[in-house]
Amino acid sequence: MLDLTKLASQMQGISQHLATESTATRQRLDHGEELMLLAQQWQGELVGRQAQWRDRLLFTAGVPVENLTTRREINPAPSAHTVLATDGSQIAPSHHEIAYCYLINIGRIILHYGQSKLPLLDSLPEVFYRAEDLYVSRQWGIRTEEWLGYCRTAGETTVLAELAEAVRPLGDLPMWENATPTIAMTDGSLIYWFLEPLPVEARNRILEPIIAAWDKLRDLKVPIVGYISASRSSESINFLRFQTCPYQVPDCMTHCQNLRDKAPCQVLEPLRDTAIWNRLLKPGERSPLWRSSARIQEFYGDDHRVHFCYLHVGSEVARVEVPEWVVEDGDLVDRTMALIIAQVEKGYGYPVALAEAHNQAVVRGGDRSRFFSLLEQEMIKAGLRNVGTSYKEARKRGSIA
Repeated sequence: MLDLTKLASQMQGISQHLATESTATRQRLDHGEELMLLAQQWQGELVGRQAQWRDRLLFTAGVPVENLTTRREINPAPSAHTVLATDGSQIAPSHHEIAYCYLINIGRIILHYGQSKLPLLDSLPEVFYRAEDLYVSRQWGIRTEEWLGYCRTAGETTVLAELAEAVRPLGDLPMWENATPTIAMTDGSLIYWFLEPLPVEARNRILEPIIAAWDKLRDLKVPIVGYISASRSSESINFLRFQTCPYQVPDCMTHCQNLRDKAPCQVLEPLRDTAIWNRLLKPGERSPLWRSSARIQEFYGDDHRVHFCYLHVGSEVARVEVPEWVVEDGDLVDRTMALIIAQVEKGYGYPVALAEAHNQAVVRGGDRSRFFSLLEQEMIKAGLRNVGTSYKEARKRGSIA
């Protein structure tokens, strides 16, 4: 139980600290805005320095593929369109439960607008209990709980591609000739940073179904969108570090690898991209497009290298990520951004399709209890004895204090 009386004495210190940080943040924002204006004049040279020294950098910086002065106003979305979305949740395995297994539940959403079609709002649960599911990751030194999260990500993307196939036009007519624009949304980044340190075999097992699903979406011409609310990314701010570097060449490996404090180019730390673009964008505008330079994308294939921009949706500045094949079609980019803003407006600050996908996927306390109750009944029917939770789990659920 939380003792609020003891906690109250710490609140004053927190408020004073936040007030000090607010002043420092405003100063960093002023400096960041000046650096962005300066980078607009030297954009070509900065991109050249980045390309030449990228193998010697200790940070990840985005590469602008449009002029930094770009502020694209988004047109209203067409009245008739379709939005697909998935999100996932899980019940993690526990040795204190009646059986060591885990469950992945993927929420599926199809919303049709202006078409007189019924929506789809449901979830797709799957239980994993075989040894090859529970312990396969042990050979790579990956905990089962971590592996569960990776599998969930792959499952969300695979189901998203299946939804796109389900709404494709009848006959041989390709999706891009259909009069109804369609996008597929996922909550979070399309850059799977967590895969980078994994062994090759483990990484391929997760990444291959994801890329196969992306290929299917590309063939159907359905843009996949990674929508990131309250993004913590600093890829565009990191691009500004090339002009704040005090050395003649930005060779981090030579000059800054062994520094104990921050590098001299980190003058805007801990500022995030969204803070800068919140100043530079008006509601309904997007920033220039950037190409991410995350190394994990070397395994994506050229068509799927992730590009991103910052979109002022009114309630916040969100980071929006799409594959390269979407960026190559300017009309498709504009249409995608329009549908995203329409979703945020319908969801009162957050895309309604993603919110509904989460609501369909989330496993609440009552759902968890019913899942294990159903499992217990089946185990008893199968003739198993001594079915029940550990004494530790039983005592935690029924405290006598």
